[in-house]
Amino acid sequence: MAQNRYKAEVAGQTYTIIGQESKQHMDLVVALVNEQLTEIKGLSQDVSLEQAAILLAINAVSDQVKKQEELLRLKKHQNELQRKAARSVELENRIRKIEAVEAEAKSILQKNGNNHAQIRNHVEAQQIVNENRKREIQKRAANK
Repeated sequence: MAQNRYKAEVAGQTYTIIGQESKQHMDLVVALVNEQLTEIKGLSQDVSLEQAAILLAINAVSDQVKKQEELLRLKKHQNELQRKAARSVELENRIRKIEAVEAEAKSILQKNGNNHAQIRNHVEAQQIVNENRKREIQKRAANK
């Protein structure tokens, strides 16, 4: 990546910063640094510029640690949501298979003249389908 050179004025001192960030990004960063230095110096007239810069650095690192913790928490939450989404898809596929078996069982019952028979659960539906397949296999074997 290309390195950009940026001249920044912080607390009256000029610095050359080399990095990949845009001028707009660096303008914002420098403005915030100057604003926060002024704020820290305004809270106590006895604070030197060096002390204010150290306090600013401590605040910045503290904020960075909080953001990293939040990012880790969000990534963990995202992983949990992805796991739940995958489980949801798996369950939806199982439901479709069960519905297909139930539909096949109803069709078998209708072919056999049991239009009013009720299927109470998917296990019963699977038993109807299995029995029908067993009869078909037995028929084929008898016809050979």
